[in-house]
Amino acid sequence: MNNNQFLQKDTQIVRKIVLLVCAAILIACIAIGAGSYFYIKSALQPVDPQDKTPVHISIPIGSSVNEIADLLEKKRLIKSATVFRYYVKFKNHVNFQAGEYDLNRSMPMENIIEVLKTGKVTEKGGLKLTIPKGTQITQIAAIIAKKTGYKKEDVLKQLNDRAYLEHLMQKYPKVLSKDIFNKNIRYPLEGYLFPATYSFKERKPPLSDIIEEMLKKTEEVLAKYERDRKTNNMPVHQLLTMSSLIEEEATEKADREKIASVFYNRLRAGMPLQTDPTVLYALGKHKDRVSYKDLEVQSPYNTYIHKGLPPGPIANSGEMSIKAALEPAKTDYFYFLATPAGDVIFTKTLAEHNQQKEKYIGKQ
Repeated sequence: MNNNQFLQKDTQIVRKIVLLVCAAILIACIAIGAGSYFYIKSALQPVDPQDKTPVHISIPIGSSVNEIADLLEKKRLIKSATVFRYYVKFKNHVNFQAGEYDLNRSMPMENIIEVLKTGKVTEKGGLKLTIPKGTQITQIAAIIAKKTGYKKEDVLKQLNDRAYLEHLMQKYPKVLSKDIFNKNIRYPLEGYLFPATYSFKERKPPLSDIIEEMLKKTEEVLAKYERDRKTNNMPVHQLLTMSSLIEEEATEKADREKIASVFYNRLRAGMPLQTDPTVLYALGKHKDRVSYKDLEVQSPYNTYIHKGLPPGPIANSGEMSIKAALEPAKTDYFYFLATPAGDVIFTKTLAEHNQQKEKYIGKQ
């Protein structure tokens, strides 16, 4: 056998080895893929389809997805905390609600997720308190009073107590500053009580517990944006003030980042913000339409007669509005108009704005 024949034979052997190795790798990949698929599919199914025994679980306020996943796995309500985390991220599930829940091991993972998102807490004599976005202090006091039996006046008294507020400033220095005591501020904690669903074991917990849970939530949300806030050199009070204007002007269909851009463009140009919600806040009442006479109300909150931001927030704001206040869109818009259908139309000039106003609202 000559050298060429030896070479040909070696080449054939090498080819066979390579083919075998490739085949083995392919089979291994298929096996791993199939195994992973069936593992994940199994993990999404109930731990025990026949076991409907209630399993009580408490989700603390501020719990992360990782912490919730570990709690569920520890209670044997899901098969895998890891799969839960990846599934939540893949499906973009957000806004899990704190509270006391009675779940069971016959529930698929998706059902458990939906319950935790809707906040359907177990009613065992405890308190469930829902504070909507865009809610003002007086409204929050009314909600607390209605749900707990406290008098609205007593709630407001606690929220305005100087000694108590100074205590809170020491306890939450990253959230509260002396800005809340500015002379023109109507309510020191306006805008600082985060909109969310809160659960308490007691039917009538101390007012301080209720207030501080809301401040903790604000602290938690603001912590996510600490770097952006410092980069923008924006104090918390200024951030919450701007985000409250965005929240009050936004509709469900609104692009909050564009609304923020209009406000910032006006501030840079030295124009008044001229946002109607500040007029209503100054008036202390809600109206479907602001009149020209209303625009003349003498108040530091009236952004038609005072340039710059109002003295403080005019309501609480959700996370989307806080994010928009820190990350506004880059536009050359100076005007926006909310149509009766909830759409928001942005324009560059007053003439364009008036055209759209006449088209959608009519002459006033």
